[in-house]
Amino acid sequence: MASSFEEKGSDSNNQDNDSVSVYERPKGLRGVYYHPLTQVIMLGFVCFLCPGMFNALTGLGGGGQVDATTSANANSALYATYAVSAFFSGTVCNKIGAKFTLLFGTLGYALYVSSYLAISIHPGAGWFVTTSGALLGVTAGFLWTAEGSLMLSYCTEAQKGVYISIFWCIFNLGAVVGSSVSLGQNFHSTTNSVGTGTYVGILVLTLVGVTIPMLMADPNKVIRTDGTRVVMPRHPSWKSEFHGLWVAIVTDPTVLLLFPLFCASAYFYTWQFNDYNAALFDIRARSLNNLVHWLSQIVGSVMLGLVLDSKWARRRGRAFAGWTVLLVITFVVHIWAYYYQRTYTRASVPSHKMDIYDPQYPAHIWLMIFYGLLDAMWHVMCFWLIGAMSNDTNKLAIYSGFFHSIQAAGSAIGWRLDGLKLPYMTIFISTWCLVAAGLVFSFPMIYLRIRDTTVIQDEGLIIRDRQVNDMKVKE
Repeated sequence: MASSFEEKGSDSNNQDNDSVSVYERPKGLRGVYYHPLTQVIMLGFVCFLCPGMFNALTGLGGGGQVDATTSANANSALYATYAVSAFFSGTVCNKIGAKFTLLFGTLGYALYVSSYLAISIHPGAGWFVTTSGALLGVTAGFLWTAEGSLMLSYCTEAQKGVYISIFWCIFNLGAVVGSSVSLGQNFHSTTNSVGTGTYVGILVLTLVGVTIPMLMADPNKVIRTDGTRVVMPRHPSWKSEFHGLWVAIVTDPTVLLLFPLFCASAYFYTWQFNDYNAALFDIRARSLNNLVHWLSQIVGSVMLGLVLDSKWARRRGRAFAGWTVLLVITFVVHIWAYYYQRTYTRASVPSHKMDIYDPQYPAHIWLMIFYGLLDAMWHVMCFWLIGAMSNDTNKLAIYSGFFHSIQAAGSAIGWRLDGLKLPYMTIFISTWCLVAAGLVFSFPMIYLRIRDTTVIQDEGLIIRDRQVNDMKVKE
């Protein structure tokens, strides 16, 4: 521990005591820099400028191109490799540290955006977009695992919903800014694809995001607001870390009930962006839809964050309240979307796309707004449930890896089905069924697993480490 952090009280010399040492936080500008909220905000801006710009492109439908097939294939390759890298990225994060894992994770986003700049100049460069998507899948798995581990480690139990909401607001502002760039660049466009200047602007913003992880504080120097220290990642052997992956599942198998919830968290984007936004609207309307979608995600994350961290009920009660909110908005939005989806197919999509001045447009843009609310609430609920299961940094890294791996697998399937040009209605119904399954399976997990506070009996990896240390002492 750095000498400037003075320990105020400790029973740490008693290894069998579960009491936690409390430290005095640094003062002045140093205190501001090392404040957990400052680090979460910096983390949010990493995702603002990297995944946020990616979302801005994806939300346009087809990456802003006329033909959405290249984008669908690239996203399928992206999430296929993402599913593999994310599953094991938790162990890598524990080995090399969250800060360097985050830095490595940003690199693929700059490459991916540059591939769309290339295809806008050279239309035959579709292979570059697909290859870049596959490489981004590898790096994105590391970025999101590091993000989940850091965000959930910096906050206390009482702050998890608020911190997740703050992060989600900043992150989605990236997509809002990217969408605003696209809308401004293409507001008077008569084509159905974005211009080269849009890709250049988004690429510059992404490169700025690559530099931020190098400016962030080392996690071991951060003191939480309650005076407890962020637990440093352990650095055991690779064999021990992969064993930890197994221990995390065996000691807490209820996490498996969240897998359908995780899977649905990106699967639904295929229909929203390619089969609704790209299918029905011109580039001006697509850009505006994209903008309001990500703006509404900011509102949605704040709304559910307030519910999950409110003082009116115990944590179990808040978990069920959050689940109920998701249930209601899920079925309202999908019944609404079904009303529109039954009016068109791939074969019957009109060549003249809907514009913002068409009389039927206002009702259609409201669906995108409500989808944004649902998407944000869904992700906040996923992260909040993960955070409620553990306070151990290393276990959170593994759970975060599970989330992003299963999420990516679902997304890869969704984008591939769209690349194969399955009927829009088939993709929509499969989306509706998956989100319903996510809610059904997560309910018993909340009932069986969510307590009002996390206890040491839930921390399988910490118990394992204590047993290993005890064996070493005896030897």
